[in-house]
Amino acid sequence: MPEHQGAGRTNRAARRRPGPAAPPRRTPPLVVAGRTIACATSLAVLGTCGFSWYAYQSLTNGLTTSSALNDIRKGAPPHLDNSVNLLLIGLDSRKDMNGEDLPGQFVQDELHAGSSSEVGGYNTNTLMVMHIPANGGQVTALSIPRDDYVQTVGADGKMHKIKEAYGIAKSMAEVKLGGKGLSKPELERQSREAGRKATLATVQSFLGIPIDHFAEVNLLGFYDIAKAVEPIQVCLNHATRDPAITGQGSGADFTAGLNTLNASQALSFVRQRHNLANGDLDRTHRQQAFIASVVAKLKGAGVMGDLGKMQQLFDVVKKDVVMDDQWNVLDFAQQAPNLSGGHVEANTLPIAGFATVNGQDVNKVDPVQIKRIVQQLTGHDPAPAPAAEPAPVDSPTESAPSAAASAPASQAPPGTVDVLNTSATAGAAATESKALTALGFTAGRIGQAPRQTRTTVTYGAGAKEAADQIAARYGVTATAGATTRAGHVEVTLGTGYTPPGAPAGGAASPAAKGSSGAQDPAANLPMQGPPVKMGGIPCVD
Repeated sequence: MPEHQGAGRTNRAARRRPGPAAPPRRTPPLVVAGRTIACATSLAVLGTCGFSWYAYQSLTNGLTTSSALNDIRKGAPPHLDNSVNLLLIGLDSRKDMNGEDLPGQFVQDELHAGSSSEVGGYNTNTLMVMHIPANGGQVTALSIPRDDYVQTVGADGKMHKIKEAYGIAKSMAEVKLGGKGLSKPELERQSREAGRKATLATVQSFLGIPIDHFAEVNLLGFYDIAKAVEPIQVCLNHATRDPAITGQGSGADFTAGLNTLNASQALSFVRQRHNLANGDLDRTHRQQAFIASVVAKLKGAGVMGDLGKMQQLFDVVKKDVVMDDQWNVLDFAQQAPNLSGGHVEANTLPIAGFATVNGQDVNKVDPVQIKRIVQQLTGHDPAPAPAAEPAPVDSPTESAPSAAASAPASQAPPGTVDVLNTSATAGAAATESKALTALGFTAGRIGQAPRQTRTTVTYGAGAKEAADQIAARYGVTATAGATTRAGHVEVTLGTGYTPPGAPAGGAASPAAKGSSGAQDPAANLPMQGPPVKMGGIPCVD
């Protein structure tokens, strides 16, 4: 079924026309986001108020969990510190956990999402990574536009819109499992696990960072959580209408300024893409703003800290959310207060333009640029500097710090790392050598090299695994080096080198490193539209 393109869009995005092969484009429930943050912030209070055991039992009994991350973790990019990357998945499905259709009248009247259970398929129309620093400070939320055209992993291995990885892998699994005599609920469960694995693997590969935990919720789940916390206030820069005609519109009808929404209206707010200047990209900002509004509502109403008031939310979570089975929610709760205290900024990763591929409208992206941006925003936490240590000076003959000088922060594959500097940053080679040693690699030679524009990572025989992990730190791809010694990785810092975790073109700032500094770590990075600040009710288009 072709995707529907909204009328009235005047920019370049508006002039794109989908081809007949594209899957139907319907609603992206902000789903995951609203509910998961509500869950996390509530747990934070439980953990600090002495309800830990009861809270854990209350939340986890009856909760649907998934082992999809177990295999994905094995091939994940390196973890540079103890921060947490949480992927929120909004599944655009009109089916319940067992694969049964939601009531058609309910879908049409309350969700304004057509009447067919096949509309939306199993697209992941909301994909948001939340990076929670190990040392506290600002949480960074990064939304991935659903039409980004990427290399899928774990689906059919081909290029697709990133939202399609789930549905493709699920369909392939259903074919393989079809002759095993499984019940419909079990077939649904196992095939959805395949969809989750493909989505997790594809996001990890695209962003170049490990996914530690995930939460998935479908269209009904968003409605239920909105019902539990309604009314919810949102703010719009402009009045807007998007009539729900035969399921093609969201049913949005809002004025400029503050609007007070019930659950059905909330779904329209996060689903609308027609009659918006930037279509889907504006809708992503709506989703981010809705999260902020829900968190502000829960905090302002005193829901957090009141176990009785939270019980309804817990019941909704149990029914509608799928979480990974390694997520210890009470441990996570130690970081969760940042989610409700105004320390979250949501950005949308940039696209490089639009294209039509096989009749489908897609977002062109630059994978190298995406990895570099994500690496800068999720750079490792700085290790404390040794007392009275002199400032490093790069020299071709300077001895590198001993690998035994500090204990490795994490296990790393074997490899001796030589770091050469061609940038204008004094002491960069020695600084990077220390950082890599702290990650578990063996320190090698440090020094200067002939000038080159880009940072490169090369490896000798037996050091490819180490090189791949190190290359992820700089957002580049490791290559075999003809002159790189066996067992060694050679990092050459280019003239455009920026310390990982620092804004482009400058030194690492406290905010960029995850501290509570006021600087915006994404301020100098190319993003798709302005950031959405949490901690209140932000106004969006």
